[in-house]
Amino acid sequence: MKRSYRYYDLVMALFVSVLLLSNIASSAKLIDLRVSVLGLRLAFDGGTILFPLAYIFGDTLTEVYGYARSRRVIWVGFGCALLMSLTLWALARLPADPAWGQFVYERMAATEPHLPAPPDMAAFGQAAYDAILGGVSTGAIIVASLVAYFAGEFSNSFVLAKLKVRTAGRFLWVRTIGSTLVGQGVDTGLFVLIATALGVFPWTVVLSLIVANYLFKVAVEVGFTPITYTIVNYLKRAENEDYFDRDTNFNPFRFAETG
Repeated sequence: MKRSYRYYDLVMALFVSVLLLSNIASSAKLIDLRVSVLGLRLAFDGGTILFPLAYIFGDTLTEVYGYARSRRVIWVGFGCALLMSLTLWALARLPADPAWGQFVYERMAATEPHLPAPPDMAAFGQAAYDAILGGVSTGAIIVASLVAYFAGEFSNSFVLAKLKVRTAGRFLWVRTIGSTLVGQGVDTGLFVLIATALGVFPWTVVLSLIVANYLFKVAVEVGFTPITYTIVNYLKRAENEDYFDRDTNFNPFRFAETG
């Protein structure tokens, strides 16, 4: 009989929310910590700050509820990210209202009194939209982010589930950090390489982007390890569940919640 859980849907909602917010934040701002590692500048997009939390929630889902239920959540997140990306892409291609452009101009002129009035308010409003959300709505970013998310999340969940069986449920920190090293490596590498191949980034910054993003994401996972322990232990007690994927079918395209 299918089990009912108190917090499974809540963790799913948090996972999907973090995923969507990090995708939007990625186009909103680039961050430069003015720190270099091995001569590489640590600069990354705004979504990098939040996105590692998706892997923490993913670790929690697999550790407590098992790979099959985590797989369902990954697919839900994929569908929501695709819907958001296609919506923003369609909005970018619909004609802008001049009245909205006037509103945007007046808001900007309030802080920049000498801002010249644009001759075409509709084009001005469209440019404002493209400047902030255009990155999320470009085809290259959509392809790169979805492919990287799919491969990275399933790699993370697979490694954690296998390590849990191999370690007989001991050494949670080995599983969370070990799976993140693999999952974030796959995710970051694929995203930067695909986006660069499609013209989003210049090839000269590829190595810097991969190293900076990877180091930051792994550092967040390591730093959050005590919190992950607390959440996982609480959920195991509250749900009376501690799933071991001994006989699980790890096919990512299988949609059953168990087995």
